[in-house]
Amino acid sequence: MKAICLYDAYDLRLDKLSEPSEPGAGEVLIRVGSIGVCGSDLHTYQDGHIGDTQLSSPIVLGHEFSGIVTAVGADARDGENEALAIGQRVAVEPALPCWRCDKCEHGHPNLCRNLAFMGLSPDHGAMREYMIVPARNCFPLPDSLSLEEGALLEPLGVALHAVDLGKIHLENSVVVQGCGLIGLMIMQLAKLSGANPLIAVDQFPWRLDAAKKSGADAVINFKEQNAIDEVKKLTHGHGAEVVFEAAWADESIAEAIEIADLGATVVLVGIPSADKVIFKHSTARRKGLTIKMVRRMKHTYPRAIQLATSGKLRFSELISHRFDLEDAPEALRMNSAYEDNVLKVVVNLKI
Repeated sequence: MKAICLYDAYDLRLDKLSEPSEPGAGEVLIRVGSIGVCGSDLHTYQDGHIGDTQLSSPIVLGHEFSGIVTAVGADARDGENEALAIGQRVAVEPALPCWRCDKCEHGHPNLCRNLAFMGLSPDHGAMREYMIVPARNCFPLPDSLSLEEGALLEPLGVALHAVDLGKIHLENSVVVQGCGLIGLMIMQLAKLSGANPLIAVDQFPWRLDAAKKSGADAVINFKEQNAIDEVKKLTHGHGAEVVFEAAWADESIAEAIEIADLGATVVLVGIPSADKVIFKHSTARRKGLTIKMVRRMKHTYPRAIQLATSGKLRFSELISHRFDLEDAPEALRMNSAYEDNVLKVVVNLKI
């Protein structure tokens, strides 16, 4: 079968892999339909690693995905304990917790002590034609959602978890730094949660335009304006009560600390390319900030599906570029260079 394999930084190739075997007990075989390109894919693509996870052998990227069930193993039950059937369209949760450790038992599978992850070395991801996945990782899509929209449920789940951690109260001032897909989704969820004002910070004009459509009351281009000063102007000199850092988390985290109000919550969603976080300790300490780190999500797909079908979110409009599987190397190259006003790239397979 066709697959897109990453051999080293910027070395992405169209390969042939063996067809998967029949699914075992509790597993299903998926014909992959749509895959979203995530910022974490771009980290691995550009650096050959993400954080301290090194690329040890060629890996199939892709963890935001949906597809069609083509074969089922014994007792193949989905994420809500319903039997799966051949022909069902499903979104797939890419995390692979053990379900046996103390963190899993306490309801925190995103913090599993033995966590594996599709598309992260050494586990292959979804940029291939077929793959076997645990049935409990599958969530059937309603007829109103396309396979592309199904692929977007994974980043929506991350955004939901981030907003849960932020604990936005009605009329809280909220800043979102970084207007990529997850940042835009956080913005829409923050608006639904009653944020006021809702302020977006980014460097790309087209992403700031998307932020306005996602509910931002004000937008700040940090290349042209001093974001710290502008946020204070918009919040009566106080700073924001909740700050979501959803950029690539380099200088932006230090800025998030400065933007935050006294006693604020700062939620770190982005992944720093240098695997380090640097900010002014005295500022964070004297403000009494609560700093929370987002580690993926936990059982958010049912809520994400409900939101996606409710009409409350701008969903598929966030996709700016579509590529065939064979053209995935160009998709990641273009995305990593932020060409052509890119917002969200989706790779689609012919089904």
